Amino acid sequence: MGHESDEVDRIVQAWMAQRPDLDFSPLEVLSRVDRLSRHLDRARRDAFRRSDLEPWEWDVLSALRRAGEPFQLSPKALLQQTLVSSGTMTNRIDRLVGRRLVHREADPDDGRSILVTLTGDGRTRVDAAITRLVDAEALLLDTLSRSDRDRLASLLRKLSLGFDT
Repeated sequence: MGHESDEVDRIVQAWMAQRPDLDFSPLEVLSRVDRLSRHLDRARRDAFRRSDLEPWEWDVLSALRRAGEPFQLSPKALLQQTLVSSGTMTNRIDRLVGRRLVHREADPDDGRSILVTLTGDGRTRVDAAITRLVDAEALLLDTLSRSDRDRLASLLRKLSLGFDT
């Protein structure tokens, strides 16, 4: 079955000519994943920028939005979802409070702890950003049928399960 060649095909062919002793099939998959990742990164940054959010702000705000009503989490729960140090998270929460996208309140179950809550403006921005993001990502997958997408998602899930530890 013939198919169009892409940049990865050309790179792999050139390597095969130079190093016929090696199996370049991993590059066939992962070089494409790497290139797609760059396009995705650009699409995401653009979607966030249009909602006036930095990618790190999106990480925190979207974790709160996904938590559902009343859109609040402890700093510890935010840490688990965003994988940054606690000093970094404190700084991020401070900056988001400054932008009035979140506010801090005392945890009713534990007076010494606080909860971080999404403000109305924070929620509006997150909802606009996720709408733009889904649209941008759909465009990136435009050339695939629904069943191709499902198959690819399934294969990528199988691959990534090996890393999610």
